[in-house]
This record gives sequence, C-alpha cells and structure tokens, in this order.
Amino acid sequence: MAKHVGVKLPEDLLEVLKKGQTVGILATFSEKGLPNTTPIQCIYPKGLEGILLTIHKDHTGYHNMVWQKKVMICFLDEGNVAYSILGRAGVVRAPSSVHPLMNVVRIDIIDIKSDRSILTKVESGVRWNYASADAQELSLALMDELKDLAVTL
Repeated sequence: MAKHVGVKLPEDLLEVLKKGQTVGILATFSEKGLPNTTPIQCIYPKGLEGILLTIHKDHTGYHNMVWQKKVMICFLDEGNVAYSILGRAGVVRAPSSVHPLMNVVRIDIIDIKSDRSILTKVESGVRWNYASADAQELSLALMDELKDLAVTL
C-alpha cells in the first residue's frame, strides 16, 4: 500500500544510498510515450532533497531524462526499504570527470511515497558484484565523484 512520505529522503533510505551498494530502477518516458526502465547503481544522496547519479551518455534513459526532465526512481533494499521517488532531472556534469562516456545527473525530489506492503517486507534488495576489476575501479571512482559533488553543488 503506497503512502505519501514527503519531499525529504527518509533516514532509512538515506543510509542505504550512502552505503553505495544498492540499485535503483530509473523510469523514464520517450517523446513518443514509450516507457523505459534502467538499473542504476552509482547513486548518492545530495542532502535530503536530491539524488546524484551517473548514467551513460548514450543510454535511452539519459536521453529521455534530458528531454522530459520528470523521472521516477524506485528503491528496494534491506530493512524494508521500499520507496518510489518522483523527481526532476538536470545534468550537472557532462561528461563526468571520471569517464568521458558517463554523465552526472541530479534528481531534485518532487515527492516520495513508501511502497511497503502490508503483507510482506523487503529483507534484501538487489545484490550485485562488479563484472571486472576495471568495472570496480570505474564504479568506485564515479561514486567518489558523486560524493564530492554532493558536498560542493
């Protein structure tokens, strides 16, 4: 059952995002109204009212974000974290200072709803591992960039 939470990141979600080990599902729509979902793992909170993320500059989700601005991003993780965030996207760095094909986007929160079920609870979210040592190095560098931007933006 969905419940309005407000426009500030709840403490449990904030802590999950700061760990840098969760996956959010970004939802966008094309100019033709076609839906697109994208798993995003380089995510970091920008205060209590924003989220920074990195996404490939050629990804459909990125192009949809630039065109439409409004996005939804859903998080499911341990501790019964189950939230959907409606936000407005804006590019803050293109390209990323870490990789020329990655761009940094800020999502300003418009609304947050809790999607916790009354019948079940989330015990564990999507678990992932790096595909290679190079992927780990890139991901960690991108997360460091997001952490720095969270302070300086």
